[in-house]
Amino acid sequence: MLPLLPVLNVSRNQNINPERYHLKKIKAVIELPIVSKEKRTPKPSWLKIDLPTGENYTRVKRIVKEHKLHTICEDGRCPNMGECWGEGTATFMILGNVCTRSCSFCAVATGRPGEYDLNEPMRVAEAVQLMGVKHCVITSVNRDELKDKGATVWAETVKAVKLLNPDTTIETLIPDFKSQWDMLYMVLDAGAEVTSHNMEAVERLYRMVRPQAKYARSLEQTKRTSEYGRRTKSGAMLGLGETDDEVKQLMEDLRENGCDVLTLGQYLQPTKMHLDVKEYVHPDKFKHWEELGLSMGFRFVESGPMVRSSYHAEKHVL
Repeated sequence: MLPLLPVLNVSRNQNINPERYHLKKIKAVIELPIVSKEKRTPKPSWLKIDLPTGENYTRVKRIVKEHKLHTICEDGRCPNMGECWGEGTATFMILGNVCTRSCSFCAVATGRPGEYDLNEPMRVAEAVQLMGVKHCVITSVNRDELKDKGATVWAETVKAVKLLNPDTTIETLIPDFKSQWDMLYMVLDAGAEVTSHNMEAVERLYRMVRPQAKYARSLEQTKRTSEYGRRTKSGAMLGLGETDDEVKQLMEDLRENGCDVLTLGQYLQPTKMHLDVKEYVHPDKFKHWEELGLSMGFRFVESGPMVRSSYHAEKHVL
């Protein structure tokens, strides 16, 4: 077994103080569905997802299970899981797998999260070492019920990964911390090379897609991250009913607020209880947005039907 990391300041056998860490008992896990009677749009021929297979995929799955970790690859039903896990990489999801928000596009469970594991930062760091990951992506559910919105665990996880894997670069895909900017700066100070916060949708659709988030707040977080001197990244889904002018405006807003890296992908309905797909955007249109984004000054633009926020993430450090 690997040694405990001093940055965590906690042992495996240490009693947890509920008041210090604001722990909540698990009460219930609920789904807040959006039910539609509209006829579903058939998937076009260019949307093909290969089933995950291979030795590396099996190895990564075993490591994730043994370390009792959550990944957005599984919980978010990412279409690229087979490709990424086959390369020995994964996007770790910390702070549990129950989110306090009810975004209408997301497959992660919504409800009242229970207590979180103070040893999780060390377990993530150990898993990164076992996988031999050179670039690690970390994300989390929203923990709005916590006073620090989960920022302390975020910072400890980044530090633990860095301590045990000094040559590994990190991208943090973080929540908005509800405008508690001191919590944002705590996470930024931990030392990740790239800090990502997804917009997910154009401004007009925000209340439908992300009812507990704010378009302006997410833009401000990107701006503050950029002004803090960190590489910034954001992403959005297409096919939710947005217009071309609205997509262009979103891209302009991100550039004006200091966003360096942009990802655009096709929204895929995770279950019948989530938002319907309004349009399957053709690969040629995604190519158009890529070219436009690069002309606007984005350092990198990943744009395609199967692109998700952590797709080719290792390139975005350069």
